[in-house]
Amino acid sequence: MPQPLASLSVRRTIGSLSVAAALLCVGGAAAKADQTVDVIIRGGTIYDGGEGKPFVGDVAIRGDQIVYVGKSGRHKAGKVIDAKGMIVAPGFIDPHTHADSFIRSPDKAVRVNAAWLNQGATTVMIGVDGSGTPDVAEDAGKLAASGIGTNIVPFVGFGPVRQRVLGQDARAPSPAELDRMKALVAKGMCEGAVGLSTGLFYAPQSFSTTDEVVAVAREAARRGGVYDTHQRDESSYSIGLLGSVQEAIDIGRQAGMPVHFAHLKALGVDVHGQAGAVIDAIDAARKSGVDVTADQYPWLASGSSLDASLLPRWAVDGGGPALLKRLDDPATLERIRGEMQENLRRRGGASALLLIAQGFPWTGQTLEQVADTWKLDSRDAALRIIRQSIEAGEQKSGGTAVASFNMAQADVDLLMKQPWMVTSSDGSDGHPRMFATFPEKYVRYVRERKVIDLATFIRQSTGRTADIYKLDRRGYLRPGYFADILVFNPDQYAPRADYVRPRELSVGVSKLFVNGALAVDDGRTTGVAAGRALLRPRPAGCP
Repeated sequence: MPQPLASLSVRRTIGSLSVAAALLCVGGAAAKADQTVDVIIRGGTIYDGGEGKPFVGDVAIRGDQIVYVGKSGRHKAGKVIDAKGMIVAPGFIDPHTHADSFIRSPDKAVRVNAAWLNQGATTVMIGVDGSGTPDVAEDAGKLAASGIGTNIVPFVGFGPVRQRVLGQDARAPSPAELDRMKALVAKGMCEGAVGLSTGLFYAPQSFSTTDEVVAVAREAARRGGVYDTHQRDESSYSIGLLGSVQEAIDIGRQAGMPVHFAHLKALGVDVHGQAGAVIDAIDAARKSGVDVTADQYPWLASGSSLDASLLPRWAVDGGGPALLKRLDDPATLERIRGEMQENLRRRGGASALLLIAQGFPWTGQTLEQVADTWKLDSRDAALRIIRQSIEAGEQKSGGTAVASFNMAQADVDLLMKQPWMVTSSDGSDGHPRMFATFPEKYVRYVRERKVIDLATFIRQSTGRTADIYKLDRRGYLRPGYFADILVFNPDQYAPRADYVRPRELSVGVSKLFVNGALAVDDGRTTGVAAGRALLRPRPAGCP
């Protein structure tokens, strides 16, 4: 049986073993009665992450692996967990997170990543929205060596790639510059990234053409990667929601790779009701041979920033210093304010923008409330906040953060029911989705509103996600798979965070194992940092 992984290089070596080989070497031993294991989870209702029906049975763990899953087993164990009345499932996999404030903290107790562990999540993907560094191996190595509570799966991001070559400028790359960008993507993929992530709504990525994105995406495609995108327009900002969906599909088709839509939604009053048309476009693409999937969070408010939500893209060409110069020019300022008015309208107005950055005078108020206090037009209040944040060096993750209430319930429900949909948090500081997405979906959409059933909820949080990203021996309760295992109480599993108190830990997780180590015990994190960097094996053709 494979031993616990001790280094990134060993992880790659073992990760390249086939599932079939793992099942032969571990599953055969599991069939023997009376074998000794480390832990037995006994008598729970097992949802194994697949399409099969749940059943009452046992799960046995030895080391970092599952060695038995079945209706009854005769095993001797150092520890027996009575799971009667509990749900036993694979640890949840979150395909879109902004967990950096946890996993990159200097405090080891914070790096345990309790926000996700207490939801039952054992694996999180990082570098999303096009933010992932091309220096994948170096970054992943540092994170793993520092001790993290959840597994991480990195993307190489279009944003850092473009910035290294073109800075913040709104221009096309020269042929030589495009070659440099392509080389950076190839480097990230060769070092273990799961795919290329883009955030084409955000500057400077928004300055790229479709052809430019296709050119760099092909480098990820040649190395087996997924094209994961925060699409160019989820609303009516530029090419429109449906035009943006088609652009992403076309990128995947031309690059020759799967397409995954991050946090798929119909954002704003102009596109409410268009979820059905989005579904039709994705279904048509899938029928034509393009592998298209999506993730979604169960909240009606997205998380963004005032600058991304309200400023025209041309205004941020060149970054913060260039924006400040434009704001100091009266004619340019009036042009910006004019376009901001339209962006406010499509977002539902100033009352629909809740300022969620922690520790600022405006925290917990809507933009409308702040504007009233300051006796300013809402646009001018927003510009004051943006200016102060730029001057403080906090534009990206500081005082401009907002929860934007912009989605229609009917669209969220319809998208959630699709067979290619999985669950994500898009968890970011100040929004309750960081601490409560999975239990929020369970309570609101499974138990209370019955939009989906429990089996679908678990499938969308485990095996289907692992399949999309081809995660090695994750996402299922099967012999030979890594022991990422969740035990939760179906009557107590619930969110505690909300928009007023966004950092409250969720409840109801009884036990959570990460790579065979007990990370949550009776609802409390143990302090064990058993997470690993799950790098893909080096693709063929890499140096």
